[in-house]
Amino acid sequence: MIDLTWKVFSQTGNIETYLLLKELENATSQQEFGQTEAEATLDANI
Repeated sequence: MIDLTWKVFSQTGNIETYLLLKELENATSQQEFGQTEAEATLDANI
């Protein structure tokens, strides 16, 4: 999914597609480290 999103962004330059890509990357990295979305939000706010 990330590869497809990057391909669309690189071809269109659409900033919303880039933001979606970053959200997907963030969600993927959170899963790898075992964090829930709530924990990640708390970490970001600290």
